[in-house]
Amino acid sequence: MNVHPIKTEQDYEKALLQISGLMLAKSNTPEGDLLDVLTTLVEAYETHHCPIFPPDPIEAIKFRLEQEHLSRRDLESILKVRRGRVSELLTKKRPLTLKMMRTLHDKLGVPAEALLKEYPLHKNHPPHS
Repeated sequence: MNVHPIKTEQDYEKALLQISGLMLAKSNTPEGDLLDVLTTLVEAYETHHCPIFPPDPIEAIKFRLEQEHLSRRDLESILKVRRGRVSELLTKKRPLTLKMMRTLHDKLGVPAEALLKEYPLHKNHPPHS
């Protein structure tokens, strides 16, 4: 087994290619052991070079609604708020409250780390005279 640390994008691509060729390797064989080592190295490289950040809270909510085939009206029922309030939330004119975050996490399974992420609000513009 000739394994090296993954230091460059080229090393990374090479390791991915090797992994794809070893996907059917059986555990506790030299090929299976090589697969384990390579996947560990790739995971470490990806964690350092390709971090995944939590999504915008509102986008996370919209995504979960879509996944569950739920509407804005369903969200009104879940959050126990008026239609106007849901519209303000989804257009980022009003922030989520802690109670809403808890409810969205408990009832829709929206990850708490996504809901807690700060996001910019759109300021209300006064009507033109």
